[in-house]
Amino acid sequence: MPKFLDRPAQRRLVGEIRAIIADAPLITPRMPRTGKPFSVAMTNCGPLGWISDKNGGYRYEPAHPVTGKPWPPIPDSLIAAWSELTCFIYPPQACLVNYYGGRARLGLHRDEDEADFSAPILSVSLGDTAIFRIGGLKRRDPTQSVELRSGDVLLMGGESRLRYHGIDRVLAGTSDLLEEGGRFNLTMRYVGA
Repeated sequence: MPKFLDRPAQRRLVGEIRAIIADAPLITPRMPRTGKPFSVAMTNCGPLGWISDKNGGYRYEPAHPVTGKPWPPIPDSLIAAWSELTCFIYPPQACLVNYYGGRARLGLHRDEDEADFSAPILSVSLGDTAIFRIGGLKRRDPTQSVELRSGDVLLMGGESRLRYHGIDRVLAGTSDLLEEGGRFNLTMRYVGA
């Protein structure tokens, strides 16, 4: 949904994300087994937060791995967007906040750490434009690229829920929303049991 959030709504949401980061600082997740750091920094809000590290792998946890504090609540504006766009019976349990700075990217992957795949995934872009790549249900399926601009919202549900996807690159300087440049991506999920 291109331009779902207008500029004032984007500014307000960035302010809320900065408050979340002040309470739950950005961390660098690590790949399971290898311990290789991701190129994106992340934090979460909501009852659960998605994390990854060498020993525990990909998982949801109720507290920040460094501070030990519960994650801050998901902003009301994001809950409202989830309710309006997903029509899913339950509210999101987790909102992953990824910050893409410099040459950050995210390789092709599927969001499959949740127990309930009937729940959609809702993603909000803020800041610089990203080149989003989406494929099929198999890693080697053909892919296509789409530009995600500041204020755009992406919904993956139904047959598209488990498609492979990733961020090839961020186009620096395409938005002045974030003083430091780069991009925030906010991904809401219902985790299930």
